[in-house]
Amino acid sequence: MSKTTDLIQFSAVNFAYGQSKIFQNLDVGFAAGKVTAIMGGSGSGKTTILKLIGGQVRPQQGSVRCEASVVNQMKHHELFAYRKRVGMLFQFGALFTDLNVFDNVAFPLREQTTLPEVAIRDLVLMKLHAVGLRGASSLMPAELSGGMARRVALARAIALDPSLMLYDEPFTGLDPISTAITGNLIRTLNDALGITSIFVTHDIKASFKVADEVVLLSRGSVTARGTPSDLLESKDPLVRQFVNGEVDGPVPFHVPSKPYQEDLEVGMGRTDR
Repeated sequence: MSKTTDLIQFSAVNFAYGQSKIFQNLDVGFAAGKVTAIMGGSGSGKTTILKLIGGQVRPQQGSVRCEASVVNQMKHHELFAYRKRVGMLFQFGALFTDLNVFDNVAFPLREQTTLPEVAIRDLVLMKLHAVGLRGASSLMPAELSGGMARRVALARAIALDPSLMLYDEPFTGLDPISTAITGNLIRTLNDALGITSIFVTHDIKASFKVADEVVLLSRGSVTARGTPSDLLESKDPLVRQFVNGEVDGPVPFHVPSKPYQEDLEVGMGRTDR
């Protein structure tokens, strides 16, 4: 895919948490107007990608661009302005527990705009209607199911009409029906609003129904990328192991260690070898 069509572009990105290296010379782009799923094993850096895009963390080397702007070089005021164009759906919704559904969705509008309350009311009801929850506007978060809470959080995330939506594990903890509803909303909202969507997930079945493209991370870099069909048809052993959930493959069960017999002999006091 041509870089000219990418809304987000990572170039030669190195990132580590302390001594733990996550990315080394990472180059990857995310196409404008598309839905991209980021997949990979635990610890592969999926959520770190979202944090780098949002400017929550900065790479030690390289750049993260959104269109012509370098996110990791933005000053505080530039970063705050940029984030107004980015919607974020957190893994478990992160609703304000002491505010009802209506006020949760209204919160960013009240904080970030000078709109009159009557206009805010219309916008909130419009967003809630888009996720099928206009009739739940007076409920408190504790009265919602997990799937409903996720949809309220999504309505709040799109309240400011972002051009980019980030989703951190949107299907985690949801039943099959709620998973299907959430996936359909991601797809429908992306196409209806003309935005770009990037989501992190372990749910292969749900993500393959929604995504235009899948990026598979492993060992600090992109192992594979392509359409869901491309990955399903891939002959790459690592891709096949991940997609099919196989125990045996390039990703080993055992963490590398010295021979088992040596550990046993040390435990029995035999250190003469």
